[in-house]
Parts: sequence; C-alpha cells; structure tokens
Amino acid sequence: MGKIAFVFPGQGSQAVGMGKDLYDSFDDVKAVFEQADARLSESLSKLIFEGPQDQLTLTINAQPALITTSIALLKRFQHSGIKANFMAGHSLGEYTALVAAGSIPFEDGVFTVRKRGEFMEEAVPNGQGKMAAVLGMDREALKEVTDEVTAKGNIVQLANINSPGQIVISGTAQGVLEASELAKTKGAKRVIPLEVSGPFHSILMKPAATKLQEVLDSISIQKAQVPVISNVTASPMDEPEEIKQRLLEQLYSPVLWEDSVKRMMELGVDTFIEIGPGKVLAGLIKKIDRKSQVFSVFDEASYQATVTSLKGES
Repeated sequence: MGKIAFVFPGQGSQAVGMGKDLYDSFDDVKAVFEQADARLSESLSKLIFEGPQDQLTLTINAQPALITTSIALLKRFQHSGIKANFMAGHSLGEYTALVAAGSIPFEDGVFTVRKRGEFMEEAVPNGQGKMAAVLGMDREALKEVTDEVTAKGNIVQLANINSPGQIVISGTAQGVLEASELAKTKGAKRVIPLEVSGPFHSILMKPAATKLQEVLDSISIQKAQVPVISNVTASPMDEPEEIKQRLLEQLYSPVLWEDSVKRMMELGVDTFIEIGPGKVLAGLIKKIDRKSQVFSVFDEASYQATVTSLKGES
C-alpha cells in the first residue's frame, strides 16, 4: 500500500445529530465535545445534536461544530492505529487538519474558527455577496469570464477549484449573477447558486483577514508533526510562520482542492480517508482520480468498515 492522507470537510457538511452515536458510546469522543463547550462558554454540543438546522448552518456555528465533530471522529479513528503521511482540509477543514497534525491545540482551533466565522459574516453585509457552483467549464475559460465581469466593476473570482468541471465562483451579488449568465453563454452546463451568507474566498474577505491576524497571533501554533497541504499553494506546510500566513491568505484566495489532491498523489498517496460529517470530499476525490482508494469515516459503522477494509490489506 502507498501513502495515506486524512482529509477533513469544510462548511456545508454539517447536519443535526452528527457524532451523537460516538458521543454516547466513547468517553474520549465525549471529552472533545465537552472541551468545545468549555472553550466557547456555551453548549455547542446541544446545538450539534438537537439543532435546529438553520442555527447550525450559520457560519459562526457551522465552523466550530464541524471542527469539533471531525476531531471527535478522529479520536475514534486513532484507535485503529492507522496513521496519515499527509493531511488536508477543505477551507475550514484546513484548521481541523492542523489540529490533527499537532500544530494547533484543539481548544485554540475551535475558538479561532468561531472568530473566523464571525469575521467572515461581518466582512460583507448579508445579501451583498454571493457564491455559485459552475459545472462543466474548465478553470481557464471560467477565469476569463470572471476577469471580464470584474473589469466592468463587479468583483467576482474563482473561489473553490474542487474537481474537474466543478468550480465555485464568489464575489458581489451582481458580479456572481453576471458571471453566471456569461458562463452559461460560453458553455457551462449548469450554474447553481449556493446557500451561503457571504462571498467567501474572494478579495471581499480581506477585512476578515485583518481581524483574524490578531486571533492567530494570540494562539499557539507549533510545527506540524505531519505535513498539511495548504489550500492556497497546494503544497505541504509544517512551519508555524508559514501556517499562519497561509491561513490568512486562505480567507481571500481560491481553495485549490483539485490541485491539492493531485499533489498528494504525486507525493505517493493512494489512499484518502475523509474524517468528518458527510462524504463531500470523498466524492470530489473520486472525480479527480478514479484509481485512488477513498473512504469516509462519519459514524461508528463507517469507522468499522474502513478499518476492516484497510487492515484486511496490510
């Protein structure tokens, strides 16, 4: 078997009840949720387990909820003895990857992403920014579209390069609308507006990065024990100063997910294990490369199935 990468999902994978089966059954998992509640001085776990979904979906709640549930699932997975050679996460998931790699303590991670969510929501008033997924168009052609619209005065740019033929654009509401229409006339198969509260991973998030800098300066960032692939560069990072810089840039730069997966494959990864709610990243990785082994660990049953499959080969 080649190398293994652990990957962690971003915003959009949250669901009421996630992690509850493990919380009820394992003390070390329960402790993760309790640590999050203590650090945020509120019952985040109650919101995760009971909802309502619309409250859980708010950026300020979804971000700490996802890092908490993903690290709780990782705690369970660590009992398998299976270790990662690389880690990566999609947007918010990069923070989970850094916690998993020993670079950021969990309590600092959950606090930072709560603040990150606040700053992202504050940066652009609700309704003034948009995001949309563009299907069936390559990135060079789509970048020409976004550049053309931006040049006319309505900012829009590539935000998430997820997989071949799936790219998310982000910017002002008008910019995204104009780029969506232009993309369709230039061959995009479909354009799907996303239910998000702001234009994430666009230059409009620069004010959030300024505020986030203060939070990152106040927490402890250590050298990562396992290399983490940066969303911004699609290259491994492990030094504290670089990690801090990339986390700031990540707020207003595109998430190079497709490039990150390809980079891990170049580095010898042939097995990807998504640890966290949902199966979004597993689906994207399969679109990027059909030959890689891809697993999702989101509850006890999927944990057992993944371990059985991997241990059966070793």
